[in-house]
Formats: sequence, structure tokens, C-alpha cells
Amino acid sequence: MAFNIPYSEKKRVVIIGAGFGGFILAQQLRCKYFQIVLIDKNNYHQFQPLFYQVAMSGLEPSSICFPIRKNFRNDENIFIRIAEVTNINPTDKKLISNIGELDYDFLIIAFGNSTNYFGNENFKKWSIPLKSVSEALYLRNRILEDLEASVLEQDEFIKDVLLDVVIVGGGPTGVELAGSLAEMKRHILPKDYPDLKVELMDIHLIQNGDRLLNNMSVKSSENALKSLQKMGVNVHLNKMVKDISETGVLLSSGEFIKSKKVIWAAGVKANKLLGLPADVYAHDGRIIVNENCEVKGAPDVYCIGDAALFVSESFPSGLPALAPVAIQQATYLAKLLKKKHQKQSLYPFVYFDKGQMATIGRNKAVFDYKQIHVQGFIAWIIWLFVHIYFLVGLRNRIIVFINWFWSYLFYDQALRINIKPYVPEKQE
Repeated sequence: MAFNIPYSEKKRVVIIGAGFGGFILAQQLRCKYFQIVLIDKNNYHQFQPLFYQVAMSGLEPSSICFPIRKNFRNDENIFIRIAEVTNINPTDKKLISNIGELDYDFLIIAFGNSTNYFGNENFKKWSIPLKSVSEALYLRNRILEDLEASVLEQDEFIKDVLLDVVIVGGGPTGVELAGSLAEMKRHILPKDYPDLKVELMDIHLIQNGDRLLNNMSVKSSENALKSLQKMGVNVHLNKMVKDISETGVLLSSGEFIKSKKVIWAAGVKANKLLGLPADVYAHDGRIIVNENCEVKGAPDVYCIGDAALFVSESFPSGLPALAPVAIQQATYLAKLLKKKHQKQSLYPFVYFDKGQMATIGRNKAVFDYKQIHVQGFIAWIIWLFVHIYFLVGLRNRIIVFINWFWSYLFYDQALRINIKPYVPEKQE
């Protein structure tokens, strides 16, 4: 196999990753100056902030994904390739992947991050991650399968293990998952499973810290905690997960929480790319970049989004791993490369913080913008419209809006379907 990219006298820009950063960069860089190659392991762009809604049967996967080729099918200078890049040679300006090698003039690393299990194999073996739409579908199926199994189960301990859910990590993903599960328990399960004692279902949220949403204000953290507790979620603060087994979670306090479903939302780590100088990696694995998103010691190599570490006075620990960061860096880098082609310079990158938000449940959300802290219904409306706005594709926006509107009116999630992948029988 080979990349099979036609020769061009244009400068070749290779983008690794079609997440927020890579996708937006390719969109804004399309022009007569460059030949663009966008590489991703999937043929679609996926909207990560709504993975949990796919897992909770609130949205269908296709409504938060968008085919990459469809977005660029009228651009003759943009080429899409499905591949996984393993390493690069900055000296020869060449990358190596599972489908072959490719030369570049400019390389942009935008492949995001992956689940961090902190080197513990049991965490990885017995927990369920939520970093892709495939993992969200798997979690949806597990929840539905365990509900069906619990209807049939007569052993009370096994029934509890099947019903109870443990979420590790009190960031936005963990909080939103816990709130969504609590609403499913209250509004959906009594109707779908009238012969099941849904009050037996316990939802546990474990946070290694003294508050939830620790990247947001104390006021928002306290509001999230009170809301979740009121919804029946058992929140465990200042607790670390010591071990995970087939039947539950062992905490550092010695407490054992039984559950067959442990959802891991406790952290991420940057993906590594072989070939870069060792000193470009920070302690957390992110690639250190300067104010122009450039990677030190690798000419014409740039990094944006979750994989990049850009330190400034306003953000001494680096920019947060949020979609707006990747989008703003992509917009800046598109301008920078165009200016570079014209042999002009561009001002340094400056991140404009548009605030942070998290939804907890129906009419419940928190939103921080500088010294402004909004909570409740208004924050929830802001959250809804911001997420619809950033979805790719008009069809997706309409479908998501209709699903949310239907769910709001009728307290129902219409997608509780356990679709299992087909596995062909092995021939003897």
C-alpha cells in the first residue's frame, strides 16, 4: 500500500488527526497555495463532548459524527487518507504510517489524546473508557445488556453488581455521565422495566480531589455536587481507586463498591509520535510548542489541540484540553501558514478564554466566564446552543435538536437499542 498522493508543485501540508483542530485547520487552509493531506484512523470527524449522550441512548452515533470526505469533496487540493502514523523523520521531512511513507513540507500534529490508566493493567482490563464513539456504543450496549440480565437474575448480589454503576473521575465527562444516568434511572427505567426494582440501582461518582469540576470555579463545583446528590448520585470525594476487578472497585479507604460497569473518566494522556526530539515532550506527554505552535527542534512541524502544551502567563500549566483551544489554534495556524507562504510574519498566538461549562441534568448546568458564574436553567440553555453550534453539518444539528426537544417534552430517550456487531462464524 501507499498514500498515492499525486505530485504537485504546491507546498504539501500534512495534518495528522481530524478532530476539532485538524478538521478546522484543513477547512480554513483550503486555498490555491497548498496541497493538503488529512490523515485519520477513522473516516469521520467525531464530536467528543457528546459521546456520553450516545452511551446514555440519548443520541445516535451518526448525529455526532460527520464523514470527512463529504466535507472536502469539492476541494481538488485536499486528500483524505485513513491511516495511523507511527513515526516521523524531521530531518528528511517524512512520516511513516501503516500504509507507507509520505513526504511533507509542513506537518501539523493534531491527534489529540487517549485514555490514561496510569500504568495499571486492571484499570484498563475492567473499566470502560469513553474516548470514541465506538466506546460510547459499547457502553450503551453494556448498560442495556446488564439491565436485561438483571431482570432475570435471582441472586441479589449479582443483581446489584449488574445494576450498579461506578464512574471514576469528577471532571465534565464524569459529572455529565452521572447526571444522565440518574435521570435515566428516575424517568426511563420505571417505564421500560416495571418488573425491576430500579431503586436497587446505585450510581457512584469517585473523585480524587476535594471537589468536582476542579477546572471550574468553586461555586460551580459546589452547585454540581449539590445537584448530583439531590439526584441520588453517591459522590465520593478525596477517594482514589486502588484496584478494579470483575465485580467492583476497591478504594484507597478500603471500601469496596460492587459493580460490573466501571466507567473510566479519570484522565487522559497525550499520544506519542516517534522521531521527535526527546526534550519536546513535557512530563505529561504533551508536545511543547512556542507562541507560533511550532515544535522545537523539528523544522516546519507544528502541534495543536490536546496534544500540545503551550505555556503562558495566563496559563502556566498549559492551555486546557478543550475544543475551543484546538479551534483557535487551528484558525491561527491557517493564517500563519498563508502568511509564511507570502513571506510575511504573523502575531503570536493568544488564547481567548470563552469560559467553561458542564451540564448536570434537565434544566441543570454550570457556566463560568471570567468572574461570571451562571447556573441552572440559563446555563443549561447556553450549554445546549453552544454544543449545537459546534456540531458539524446542518443535518446533525437538526437531528440533535429534535432528539433533545423530544426528550425534554416526554422524558424519553428514543434510542435504547442494543445493536451488536456481526461476527462471522469461523469455518472449520
